[in-house]
Amino acid sequence: MSGSIRQQKFSKLVLKELSDIFQQDKRGFLGNAFITISDVLVSPDLGIARVYVSMMLVQDKQAVLDKINAHKSEIRKALGDKIRKQVRVIPDLVFFIDELQEQATKMDALIESLKIPSESTKKGE
Repeated sequence: MSGSIRQQKFSKLVLKELSDIFQQDKRGFLGNAFITISDVLVSPDLGIARVYVSMMLVQDKQAVLDKINAHKSEIRKALGDKIRKQVRVIPDLVFFIDELQEQATKMDALIESLKIPSESTKKGE
């Protein structure tokens, strides 16, 4: 995590509140998709928040991201309602798909599939 302490505190606040907003999903625009906010990075002026969204068990992640982007103004308004008294600026939200978990799963599978000879076969050669 980079940035100033102020940015880090602000990003933690935005992450917590956005997580609550997505968990409640009052309008139901996400459907049955299980979505978590994995990280939030904030610009130095706190005007833009890059939100990384992790989607487990979702087939068409881009479609879900498009739904989130279609409701971006509603999400920002809900965020503003929650943090209005704590901050001066409600950041513009930019959503990205976080594929870190999938990449880690692929790496684990790749490592498991490696055929490494044991020590006894190396000595026998």
